[in-house]
Amino acid sequence: MSNYQIDQIDQKILSYLVKNARMPFLEIARECNVSGAAIHQRVKRLEANGVITGSRLLVKPQALGLNVCAYVSVSLSEANKYPEVIESFKKISEVVECHFVTGKHNLLVKIYCFDHDHLMQVLLNTIQKIPYVQQTETLISLDQAIERQVWVKEYQNTSFSASVKKKKKETK
Repeated sequence: MSNYQIDQIDQKILSYLVKNARMPFLEIARECNVSGAAIHQRVKRLEANGVITGSRLLVKPQALGLNVCAYVSVSLSEANKYPEVIESFKKISEVVECHFVTGKHNLLVKIYCFDHDHLMQVLLNTIQKIPYVQQTETLISLDQAIERQVWVKEYQNTSFSASVKKKKKETK
């Protein structure tokens, strides 16, 4: 199993792309004092090794009228039914994240709704009707104080195992 080493130039590239995924490679090249071709090759290598898994456009939920962000802790009656429950959550458009977690509950789900009535409908008529969902506990976010990606500069000479790359291919 080979490891891919992240050097300082890779860290700089990642820090620029995390802030702005649309930043032109030539601009990054100027900031890193290397050629545009070198940036292109390094980004391709970072993608091939599973360090970069893509880029995406971020839409502010509030701009679409989704003014309520809630976190729902979900307890399952049978934890081994987790994959079936996840398939049900994938069909709920309000669900934007779902994590299998340790602690009192099994799942932590992040959802966006238009208002509190919409939230109540999603909870009562959708989530709580999913088989094996035993109990839910809902926290409503009043403000999102921090929103960011991983801060790349903190990780010195980080190596990423080839198993990360293998896992990425398995999930496709």
